[in-house]
Amino acid sequence: MKNCIVIQSGGPTAAINSSLAGVIKRASEVGYDHIYGGINGIVGVLSQKVCDLTEKISEDPDFIEKLKKTPAMYLGSCRLRLPDPKSEPAIYDTLYSYFRSLDIDTFFGIGGNDSMDTVMKLAYYFKRKGSPIRVIGVPKTIDNDLMFTDHTPGFGSAAKYVASTIREMAYDTMIYPVKSITVVEVMGRDSGWLTAASALARTESVSAPQLIYLPEVPFSIENCIADTKALLKQRNSVLIAVSEGIRDRKGDYISASDAKEDKFGHLMLSGAGKALEHILGQALGVKIRSVELNIPQRCASHLASKTDIEEAFGLGSAGVDLAEEGKTGLMTTIERVSDDPYQISYSSVPVSDVANGVKNVPRDFINERGNDVTEKMVEYLKPLIQGEVDLSFNDGLPDFLPIPHLVDTTD
Repeated sequence: MKNCIVIQSGGPTAAINSSLAGVIKRASEVGYDHIYGGINGIVGVLSQKVCDLTEKISEDPDFIEKLKKTPAMYLGSCRLRLPDPKSEPAIYDTLYSYFRSLDIDTFFGIGGNDSMDTVMKLAYYFKRKGSPIRVIGVPKTIDNDLMFTDHTPGFGSAAKYVASTIREMAYDTMIYPVKSITVVEVMGRDSGWLTAASALARTESVSAPQLIYLPEVPFSIENCIADTKALLKQRNSVLIAVSEGIRDRKGDYISASDAKEDKFGHLMLSGAGKALEHILGQALGVKIRSVELNIPQRCASHLASKTDIEEAFGLGSAGVDLAEEGKTGLMTTIERVSDDPYQISYSSVPVSDVANGVKNVPRDFINERGNDVTEKMVEYLKPLIQGEVDLSFNDGLPDFLPIPHLVDTTD
């Protein structure tokens, strides 16, 4: 038998199911007998909780197309850091035995920085054991912070949502002839790519957001107050886009006074917008509110980028091709061939080069004062949000694949 298993892990995106669809479709084309899906990532595989995705294709001929347009993660997710396979091999021995029982010859892991850590460790273990099981990583993250790929699936759709939402908010904030400030907090703990996408909201008549703050540049409260005060002399409403991970010159998060860490040691941030609301409100004494875009940034399939969805599918398919070539320990990547016309190609890098790293926004993508982005950033972003996905609707609402296998039935 020629079987494979695929998992999704980390935070969801509007495009990660398209990568899964790419893996499933290509794997079925090259002759895999069974394509298993781990329910809730590697946690599900460890507890032997899997589904046979091959059956889904036979049951519904439209399954692949529906899957591409379904938000979040069809297989569910987890956030589990596997131990070092050198010092704690027992958990890997368990996985190996289970894989052998299913005749697995390829493992596909779809995810971000931390998920690539899982892919890297599994690839190392199987290679050290002399096993022919191949391990391939397929990237995703709305943060766009994976190394050695031009951009990541999920980012384009999240960027389209952020820019669209901020443009709509800008219109709303301009209706009253009173001085006001709106602070919009965007996801991004260590990199500001998604917050930078707010610049795409601007038009010839709407300049919002007037200020953009990213974690790559130390945040100055004094400069922010001065910049906002100057803008309020010129206009009634000021809209500020801020990354959740902005830090001062000492490297301290302005919102992390009571933040907790996740299982990977990352601070679970929230409140940068609220903190800035308090600071500016106290300093300037005008009407002010803060808005945290939160999870709609990563699950708004009704505003997905068609470019993003198609590239996600292509990366999943490319991962299967790597396995067919006998490759292992690699992550599929996107290389930008040209901007005009926009063209890309698929490639790969050792997953060990990617795992646990962070790709920051280049300094020349941010203006000198650190309160806006440059035209280089705008030109980089524009192609990634192009195109609209043709969704199916039922009773006026988007119609997605059912996910009964993710319903928690525990007490």
